[in-house]
Amino acid sequence: MTATRVRRGLLAISAFAFLAGIKLFIQRPNNASSSLELLKSWQQVLEQLLGRQSSLKLSPNLLTTICSLVFGVWFAMEKRQVWQKWLSCAKPDDAENDNILLKQHSDFLSYTLPDNGFTYPMIRTFYRPHPQANKLPSEPAALPLMVFVHGLGGSIAQFAPLLTSLVNVGPCLGIDFPGCGLSKFEPTSWDAYTIDTLTRLLASVIDQYRDASKSQGVVLIGHSMGSSIAALLASSTSPYSQLLSHHVLGLVAVCPKATPPSERTSKNVRILLSMPTLLFDLWRSWNRRGGTESASVASFVGPNADEETKRLQLRFNEQSRTPVFRRMARGALPDYSSSPPNGGLPGKDVWTGLQVPVYLIAGSADQITPVAELEQIKSVMGNITDSSCLPTDTMPVAAAPIRIDSVVAEKRSDMTGDNSEERATQDGTCDSHPDIFPFARPRQRLLRSNVLPPPAAHALLYSPTTCRVLAGLIENFLAECIDQRLSLSWQLQHLATEGKWDVKNLQKWQGVAPVSKPIGNSFRAMKTMREVDELHSPAIFVQQWQGKVYAVIDISSGEPVYAPEGLEKGGIKYYKFATISKQPPTAEEVRDFIALVDKVKGSTATEDNRAGKLIGVHCHYGFNRTGFFIVSYLVEREGYRVEDAIEEFARQRPPGIRHEHFIDALHLRFVGFQATDF
Repeated sequence: MTATRVRRGLLAISAFAFLAGIKLFIQRPNNASSSLELLKSWQQVLEQLLGRQSSLKLSPNLLTTICSLVFGVWFAMEKRQVWQKWLSCAKPDDAENDNILLKQHSDFLSYTLPDNGFTYPMIRTFYRPHPQANKLPSEPAALPLMVFVHGLGGSIAQFAPLLTSLVNVGPCLGIDFPGCGLSKFEPTSWDAYTIDTLTRLLASVIDQYRDASKSQGVVLIGHSMGSSIAALLASSTSPYSQLLSHHVLGLVAVCPKATPPSERTSKNVRILLSMPTLLFDLWRSWNRRGGTESASVASFVGPNADEETKRLQLRFNEQSRTPVFRRMARGALPDYSSSPPNGGLPGKDVWTGLQVPVYLIAGSADQITPVAELEQIKSVMGNITDSSCLPTDTMPVAAAPIRIDSVVAEKRSDMTGDNSEERATQDGTCDSHPDIFPFARPRQRLLRSNVLPPPAAHALLYSPTTCRVLAGLIENFLAECIDQRLSLSWQLQHLATEGKWDVKNLQKWQGVAPVSKPIGNSFRAMKTMREVDELHSPAIFVQQWQGKVYAVIDISSGEPVYAPEGLEKGGIKYYKFATISKQPPTAEEVRDFIALVDKVKGSTATEDNRAGKLIGVHCHYGFNRTGFFIVSYLVEREGYRVEDAIEEFARQRPPGIRHEHFIDALHLRFVGFQATDF
């Protein structure tokens, strides 16, 4: 009986050594092949040896196993320090590939939790204050702090595409949880990675950055498990409500999880997580076979994902350390030995306790947290939508504008009064804007939700096909339901204290190329002309562009600072189509612009000299509004994809559309989605 047990044990050890060899082969084929050849030669020597010494009772397989174990112990001892360093710190290429925005605004700080004494010595902390915060109203409270919370196996780097837009809206804060991203894997205690400790760690970080002296509120933006941690901090019925909930102004939950794993699922997951790290890591490596086409990547990006999304997901998967993943995954499981269950991910009782604006966003192709999770949260929160934050018009279901144009129009009226933002005077100067009064929404319970169509999946946060749409949705929610000061359009209006033709802006205008290269089959983008300018007046324009441009559409808000008659006399038709600067055009404005272009083209379609001539379009500098309208036309009439149209405009009118929120709005407008509760 004892011999049988020994044989079984040795067989298990041999299998373990074999799996370790496979693991080595997966990670380092050259080293592994030489090691396997060495083991093979050992076995041949042993077989020859046993053939000559029949008195030896041990089999070749047994001796091979012993030799393998000796070699494995030696290798482990030699590489122990390297292995521990790899486990505790990020790999060098992780830092090298880090987003430039994150690099410039990150520090590695130590945090100690007073409740349990855990010290996290090197937490990557990203904080970027709003560059114009001191010029924006700060009464009765400072501009809200946006906090980004990543999920299991994730990092703040996954928010990089979203941060590119939102850092222009308000101050942004985020961390890599311990052992994730660029943060150090220390401490290694399993209790340091429970939902309880991670929630307390995040609250501690926020407490250090939130400006309590100015009553600064917080908006939590979470992804996957990060949404659950954010809900624990925001909910009034959470066991952590005393930490932060009174300062939370809103919650954005991307790919949220409604309930914790069941008792049976938790038991099975615990068994899986009890597997030794090497075997668990082997399973993960096996699951990553095929690289960007692996099952591991496919489960996150869904079917029909683009190559860039797959590449990013593979990188994030490889950055996730197995020991950290195991600890965080087990920490997310409730303890069902007590009633009610203790710890782990929150459930319905926490979601129902949210007394702030909540925005739920999911991907219809998400296999990790399916749309059903979003629906569960909606059902437990109930019908708590607030009409004051919603559009009055009916939103189409797909492939149509998502911008809430009626609300924007009302806000424009509030912000600009009866007159346009720029009132041109006879001397060419502008009165920039009337008084503008921002307002913060009252802290109230309301719910908004959206489901993005395929290929949107669990990776929608950083997928190039969805990240701009996501940014636009969140930007609208922040401005409409939380605080109007979080509207970049409003901020630009408020900060526009100089006239368009002050010396500084005149020099800026003079430095801009007057006319672009042809864009698509229809346009040239322009800066506005100036009657007294020596290089770009109507008279000079006619001399240079007669025969190349047959019409000019002026989309600036006020009266032009040039005489349109000069164009008309030169055979170039002039059309006025007034719009407001610094705000993305509404769907109605785009529709009317396209109709105007169609009309202009139709009126000259039979003229012999029509061929080869284009339409000039200008706002003031010819980048943002001009780009928005031209890109919209290219998509609607010339069959461009929105990404290609934006690139075409940037290529012909460098650097292209400058305002990030304009680009987000374009993606939002022309990428269809399912409006579940908008």
